[in-house]
Amino acid sequence: MMAASWSFSGITAVAACAAMAVFYVAILYSPTLLLRLPPPTSIESFMLRRFACAVVSSLISLVFSSFLLGVGDFMELPVILNVYGIRSDHAWQAVVFPLLLTGLLYTGSFVSRSLLFIHAWKGSRDGLSFGACLCGIVERCIQGACSSASDVLAWRNYVVAPITEELVFRACMIPLLLCGGLTAYSITFFSPIFFSLAHLNHFLELYYQQRYNFWKAFLIVGNVVAPIVAHIFCNMMGLPVFSSPRGKGIVTVSFAVGVAGFFKLLFPATRPDLFNDKTDDCSCWHGYCNW
Repeated sequence: MMAASWSFSGITAVAACAAMAVFYVAILYSPTLLLRLPPPTSIESFMLRRFACAVVSSLISLVFSSFLLGVGDFMELPVILNVYGIRSDHAWQAVVFPLLLTGLLYTGSFVSRSLLFIHAWKGSRDGLSFGACLCGIVERCIQGACSSASDVLAWRNYVVAPITEELVFRACMIPLLLCGGLTAYSITFFSPIFFSLAHLNHFLELYYQQRYNFWKAFLIVGNVVAPIVAHIFCNMMGLPVFSSPRGKGIVTVSFAVGVAGFFKLLFPATRPDLFNDKTDDCSCWHGYCNW
């Protein structure tokens, strides 16, 4: 079977990625601006429209990137999926390592919540045992998870946004940048920039419509850069806690230790060979040597 002969420059790859980032945001406004649909009457209908737009944007980005990459020439589903990083091998590494690494940034948050739990347990007037108090927390977590199943905002934060954003900003863009000749370090730099473009609409809405000050709006929209699992985890946790009135500095120290551990383990825990045995470059997979 012949290898694809497609090639493009780094500038073309960057321009294509920027176009996909802008398109991911622009299509969200198409129902009212282009299709002239009436404004949604509820938050549920508003979010469902955006879900549909995000799915369409992801599919179009997949088709667009596959055209540039020449993936259609392969006509083999396993090859196409592997190009986009969708594979069954190394599944547990892809789940466990990002969660553990990202969790280090939330060491302060975990310690803060643990202190709150201990304080609530000690201050319980019902004389509940530690186990009973812990069971109560687990029960509330289960109830919260069940209620989230019917919450459209939960579906946005934990399902639709992580999957569609990572498909576009990781699965589609990284192969393009790699085949455009960019180094791994350059891709590490450019990828968050493209991702931030997709969140400018949130910044503008907070800054202009909801009258948030500049820095508060900036912090709200700039805290999530991770693969899908870490993305969901970050959406659940929010911004890391780095100080707390309880604990007398324990939370701050824990946060600092966690951040130090994160940067210490960042490169060892994100080595490509941990997640995929086939780590050859773009020219190699175009020649099928990976597959």
